[in-house]
Amino acid sequence: MEKSSKNNKRTILIVDDTAFNRALLGDILSLDYNILEACDGQEAADILKERWMDIDLVLLDVVMPKIDGVTLLGMMNKNQWLQSTPVIMISADDSPENIDRAYDLGATDYITRPFDEKTVRYRVRNTIQLYAKQQVLEDMVTQQIMEKERSNFQMVEILSNVVEFRNGESGLHVRHVRVFTDVLLQTVRRRCPEYGLTSAKISVIANASALHDVGKISIDEKILNKPGRLTPEEFEIMKTHTVIGARMLEETPGQTDSTDGFLQIAHDICRWHHERYDGRGYPDGLKGEEIPIAAQVVALADVYDALTAVRVYKDPYPPEQALKMILNGECGAFNPVLLECLVECADRLNRELELGDVEPMDSAEIRRVTNQLLERGELSASRRTLSLLDQANARFEFYADVTGDLIFQYDRDSRRLMLSRAAAQRLGLKRLVVQPDADPAGRSLGESYLDIRGLLEKTTADGPDAEGEYTLQLPQGPCRFRLQLRTLWDGESPGWTRVVGKLTEITQ
Repeated sequence: MEKSSKNNKRTILIVDDTAFNRALLGDILSLDYNILEACDGQEAADILKERWMDIDLVLLDVVMPKIDGVTLLGMMNKNQWLQSTPVIMISADDSPENIDRAYDLGATDYITRPFDEKTVRYRVRNTIQLYAKQQVLEDMVTQQIMEKERSNFQMVEILSNVVEFRNGESGLHVRHVRVFTDVLLQTVRRRCPEYGLTSAKISVIANASALHDVGKISIDEKILNKPGRLTPEEFEIMKTHTVIGARMLEETPGQTDSTDGFLQIAHDICRWHHERYDGRGYPDGLKGEEIPIAAQVVALADVYDALTAVRVYKDPYPPEQALKMILNGECGAFNPVLLECLVECADRLNRELELGDVEPMDSAEIRRVTNQLLERGELSASRRTLSLLDQANARFEFYADVTGDLIFQYDRDSRRLMLSRAAAQRLGLKRLVVQPDADPAGRSLGESYLDIRGLLEKTTADGPDAEGEYTLQLPQGPCRFRLQLRTLWDGESPGWTRVVGKLTEITQ
């Protein structure tokens, strides 16, 4: 569903220091759009910082006090808000220099005053539609990338379990770090757009996090599993796992020059996930933003799981105590912004562990696969593992679909509607619908679709459940359904982030 959800209208931010100009544009556009206003560039910057993901278009005056339009446009470009929020500049100055400068900074269009109502309407509509189509294409590409990375992760997880079993741990550490990394990155993306964390990049980093300790495969098990404190000599040996892991990935075929490639990101994580923000980490003593953001986040996720999990040398700490220890600097020095993100999503970290989308394999089967990899290095073991994982997913889908329940899930950030097989067949839709508000098939369900949006807006974090009865226009004709849904809230966003629900056909 689109970014604007208040009343199914797109949202436009009008930035102009003249009240008359804001009122004029508001009168022209308010019938079709939600309107936000800012009287200068500073107020606009404050609004964008909090709500840039909810704003579909900015109409921006050039000459304003405090922060002028060109400066604000530069800020939007730097913070990468322009990737999802187009800007149309509005000015009485039609000099080629100003127009060229606006386009160079990322403006989509430039309208000169005085303007007529029809011109404003058409150019606003065309710009929003262009970005909406572009977003659909980006979502499709992102989905393809994420599916590919999901398959890659299944292989990576098995290989990393080799290390986990040698380390005498439960095998859950890799999964936990991946989930913690994903949750933290989602929070960082919202707070710090300057890192350029797209959905696809977050997926790659989270998957690459599974290899953060792969270099430990070369460390003597007596050191890995020592119940007491390591001697200085043993600790120096343990520290080499960062360099060894990075070297293993450097020598892996398939390396590219891309800094966003899976192997490059995995390399950075392996080598630098024990660096500290104050420069007192290892192996290279990197400091501050010299440490790649992927390595920074994985380091924090790694420490959090190490504190809250059982280890050969310690019992687990309660999550509240672990968080306090990290914030007090007892476990290393971290980016202050990342610590703020950790506080924001602390409650969600443990909840997300129960929502994994890949069913865990039986531990005995994982151990058998691991032993094959360690003893013979046969690729067939990895193929066997992938086959077992695929079978596990198939079983899950079978049990969900054989009941005939019409089940759905919608993710607000990725704007993806996922349906059970039975639901897709009954509603005449695909199992995955990207941006359903713009999908003709989704629209064909009728006006009740919009009523359901209203039902969603009545839910709260304390009252996430809702239900109602609706008539949907199906290919076979109108049909009455009882809808039960629950909205999921992560505490970071102003509204819900995900919806799960069930449709039950009402028969007379």
